[in-house]
Amino acid sequence: MSGDRFERHRQPWTPDEVQKLHTLAKKGMALKAIAKALKRSEESTKDRAKADGLNIAKLR
Repeated sequence: MSGDRFERHRQPWTPDEVQKLHTLAKKGMALKAIAKALKRSEESTKDRAKADGLNIAKLR
């Protein structure tokens, strides 16, 4: 399981990452896919999206 650990623990969000988050969320991508694309945890991605007022599609 150590392969799934995130090396970038508690790193601040860069403007590029925020831009990418907004773009992917608008495309309707799932949280898991967005988190993987940004190399961030799902929790971190979800928190940032909520702070920015974004809606992220839920996988069913």
